Amino acid sequence: MELGQNRPALQMLNKVPEVTLFFWIIKILATTVGETAADYLIFTLKYGLANTAFLMGALLVVALVAQLRTRRCVQWVYWMSVVLISIVGTLITDSLVDSYGVPLTTTTWVFGAALIATFGLWYAREKTLSIRSITTTRRELFYWAAILFTFALGTAAGDLVAEELKQGYANSALMFGVMIGLVMLGYYVFKVNAVVAFWIAYILTRPLGASMGDLLSQPVINGGMGWGTVDTSSVFLVAILGLVAYLSLPRKQQG
Repeated sequence: MELGQNRPALQMLNKVPEVTLFFWIIKILATTVGETAADYLIFTLKYGLANTAFLMGALLVVALVAQLRTRRCVQWVYWMSVVLISIVGTLITDSLVDSYGVPLTTTTWVFGAALIATFGLWYAREKTLSIRSITTTRRELFYWAAILFTFALGTAAGDLVAEELKQGYANSALMFGVMIGLVMLGYYVFKVNAVVAFWIAYILTRPLGASMGDLLSQPVINGGMGWGTVDTSSVFLVAILGLVAYLSLPRKQQG
């Protein structure tokens, strides 16, 4: 969503990529990697949940510092931050559920409330939630806080639907995909506000990506396709790298 919105803002060192089809493809790929990479580090490499959370948290801090220090949108820095925050968001939810026994229903409501509070504070201070206006450090900090909560919320909601409500990974992916389709319909046909449509779609892509990741990586006996976390993460990471490299190529200026 927000396709072509507020073009002049693109000249003001906006720190978020232009929202095109490529943006949404990379976002979904990143959310899938967030699910499978976390499982790979925890279970395949046997780092454990706590060590993985510490490692990924440290890498995320480094990536966000690099992102905050840039003066314009740098594709690889931005998407590296998104991939890492996707992993960390997954780990936060998994830690609360697996290590502390917090129910998925509770984590879903808590992260939903945290996201609403972030949006409320952001709007109260800046009078806008548009990603076409991320031109100050304060707005960027609000933006990344909102992104973190969307990933944590999406992980909790996706697991809630697929596992606790026993809808399975395929049905969950289909359900969230249909919901994103309805948001697109609302935006393009019924002219739903671009900012509202963007954030709803952004939230929904997280459980979609998580369900897709589990569907591809989990064993067949558990309702998955048996690709494993290594193959799934590798394929999606290569796809992300290829798309980011393409978007980073110099573009000819239009006359």
